[in-house]
Amino acid sequence: MDSAEQLRERPREYTEQKKYYSGKKKNHTFKNQITVLPNGKDIVDVIAGEPGPKSDITLFRQGKKSFDKNQKFQGDKGYEGEPSIKSPTKKPKKGKLTQLQKQENKKLASQRIFVEHLIRVIKIFRVASERFRLNPKKYEQIIMTICGLVRFRMGALVLPL
Repeated sequence: MDSAEQLRERPREYTEQKKYYSGKKKNHTFKNQITVLPNGKDIVDVIAGEPGPKSDITLFRQGKKSFDKNQKFQGDKGYEGEPSIKSPTKKPKKGKLTQLQKQENKKLASQRIFVEHLIRVIKIFRVASERFRLNPKKYEQIIMTICGLVRFRMGALVLPL
C-alpha cells in the first residue's frame, strides 16, 4: 500500500485552508491511499479525498476495518510502527544500516514497486495528476472512476453483460 498527494484549488474559508494545507507539498492537497494485491494484479482498496496533512499510517488505521484482523501488508517508511505492516528499516540517527538490513530493504522495495507503478498508471489521467480544479465534493467519485478504468484496463474488472 502507498499514499499520494494531489494539489487542489485553495479553499476560500480559512478553516478549510488550514485543514487541507500540506507542509510537505507547501500547498493545499488531497491525499489518496491505494492498496493493491501482490505483483500489482488488482486494486483492492482506495481511500480518496482525505486532507493532505493526514499521515499515511492514520489513513491506514482508518481503512483497516474493512480487512481481516490477521491480514499482513507491506508499506513504505510512512507506515512504520504499525504491527500489521512490514516496512523498511530506517537508518538510525548518525548511524548506518548493516549489509543485511540494506538487502532486506532492497528486497522489500522490489516487492512494493508494483504499488508505485499503479499510482503512475492512475496519474496518466491528467485529472488525477495536475491541480484539481473541479468541485471538491466530486473528487472522491472522480478518483474512484479512474481506479475503475485502470482496473478495467488491467483486466481485473470484468463487467457482466
